[in-house]
Amino acid sequence: MEITEIISKVDHTLLRQDATWEQIRATCDEGMKCGTASVCIPPSYVKAAAEYLRGRLPICTVIGFPNGYSTTAVKVCETTDAIRNGADEIDMVINIGWVKDNRTDDILREIREIKKACGKKILKVIIETCLLTEEEKVTMCRIVSESGADFIKTSTGFSKAGATLEDIQLFKANVAPHVRIKAAGGIGSPEEAAAFIEAGASRIGSSRIAAGVKAER
Repeated sequence: MEITEIISKVDHTLLRQDATWEQIRATCDEGMKCGTASVCIPPSYVKAAAEYLRGRLPICTVIGFPNGYSTTAVKVCETTDAIRNGADEIDMVINIGWVKDNRTDDILREIREIKKACGKKILKVIIETCLLTEEEKVTMCRIVSESGADFIKTSTGFSKAGATLEDIQLFKANVAPHVRIKAAGGIGSPEEAAAFIEAGASRIGSSRIAAGVKAER
């Protein structure tokens, strides 16, 4: 797989708590230079990034991040604000406790409300696979498939583990055909990204791949 094809599927990510505007701007520059799918940044920097990028690169941001246990109303408000500020894609975190409590109707309702707030913008649903059983992952594949969301995503990168090839294969076997797959968390090289793409992912979340490619050029 060509490096340009791999890079075109990467959401170039900077979500550290101590990220500064200078670092966010450098991440945007790297994304533009390398041709990434988007730049994924904290909500507080979306407006500045939109003014800086002027449509040259899609902006992704995160909602309910990283723990997912904000109320639905707060997540919807975050989403509306992010879209208003210039976000093109939203990566939301589900309420993991609701999964454990088998509150599937509440999870489905929340995703649908956030998708409604997104309008035509892309919505990716982070289910934090490292905290779920296989049965719970399959349940979330079904819920995401019914929700109207565009992607199911493995991980925030802020919990105890990230993406695995086994989870991508599980997703591929259990999501509806219209639901795309994003692998994120711990993917640091083009070779690793290629393996996830070949397993079924169409997006990769990574803070390192684009920066490494830029350094080599």
